[in-house]
Amino acid sequence: MMVQGMNAKTSLQTRLLRTLRAVRRFSERPIPADVMDDILAVGRWTGSSKNTQPWEVVVVQDRQTLQRLSQLGQFAGHVAGATAALVLVMEGPNTAFDAGRLAQNLMLAAWAHGVGSCIGSLFPEEHEAQAKALLGVPPERWVRTTISLGYPADEQAHRVHSTPGTAGALPSIGRKPRDQFVSWERYGQRVAGRPS
Repeated sequence: MMVQGMNAKTSLQTRLLRTLRAVRRFSERPIPADVMDDILAVGRWTGSSKNTQPWEVVVVQDRQTLQRLSQLGQFAGHVAGATAALVLVMEGPNTAFDAGRLAQNLMLAAWAHGVGSCIGSLFPEEHEAQAKALLGVPPERWVRTTISLGYPADEQAHRVHSTPGTAGALPSIGRKPRDQFVSWERYGQRVAGRPS
């Protein structure tokens, strides 16, 4: 869909942003080293509050470690079948916004290469402590997010209903219509003031 005022390059870039979906089932196809390096480079260049860069990333590819991580969060089961997981190690809980920025950029960079991803929360606190111990992360760091990575298992791998046990917990609701998402100038003002 071309929008007035957009060129073809911009349209392709925003299409990438719009098409990112959670992938919870992965193929056995390995992620090439240059692709992983590019994903991590994008993560390294993610913006942060006051450019503090309050993060490090642990790349996990060992099958047993992935399996163990998958057991440390209610919705982290997909990590067990991933090719890799990126565990976000943050300076502390006050960096949660920056953790979200980092996660989104890593996921978008992966998707640009056709690599699917899904966030797995490491929660509650005892699970976070177990993840830190498993990965050798200092106890004062904040570890609540892991991102599973891998090429999608098939064309349906991004659909909630395609993952056993997930459909009931994560219903497929699509996207809110724009007029329920955007207000113009004041909350609840849905049409007036909209740019032409």
